[in-house]
Amino acid sequence: MSERLGIGPIPVNPDQPRRTSCRPGADRLRGTITAMPDKSFRISRETTIAAPPPRVHALLDDFHEWQAWSPWEGLDPALERTYTGPAAGVGAVYAWRGNRRAGQGRMEVIESEPQHVGVDLLFSAPMKAHNRVDFTLTPVDGGTHVVWSMTGPQNAVMRLMSKVWSMEKLVGPDLEKGLAQLKHTAEHP
Repeated sequence: MSERLGIGPIPVNPDQPRRTSCRPGADRLRGTITAMPDKSFRISRETTIAAPPPRVHALLDDFHEWQAWSPWEGLDPALERTYTGPAAGVGAVYAWRGNRRAGQGRMEVIESEPQHVGVDLLFSAPMKAHNRVDFTLTPVDGGTHVVWSMTGPQNAVMRLMSKVWSMEKLVGPDLEKGLAQLKHTAEHP
């Protein structure tokens, strides 16, 4: 590439450490990202809802119902929503496209059983990510105990960002808000 720019090859001094960038510190940053171990994240929150498991399950495996409780629904009043596949259950798909805050993505129910709903979650904007969401429902005296978890890999950029903003701090409050809204929706049909 240096020849294409007309500057010719750069001489290399074997006694000097080799640099791959003209910006001071860039090699150190690149080494920091590459040296970070691969890691995944897992975030979960839980609550008990005074409603039977079938009522809670119906709010989870039907994406049309998410408008009533999802913590992200209010981010863009003009959010474009597309539903494909079956109305609910395995194969149901919900895609959205919104402003910068709402972003763009797609969810698909990949598991739906009376005590569990699994969702494949693909973000395409503002940042690309492929995660999994699981809702585990356990019948308890007077209602349903719900655990909402999100798991996924952290790419190099996310690993670096997590040094400042952990996924726990970024997503945890949203899960808490969503569970509170799910609780309210399930308990007050």
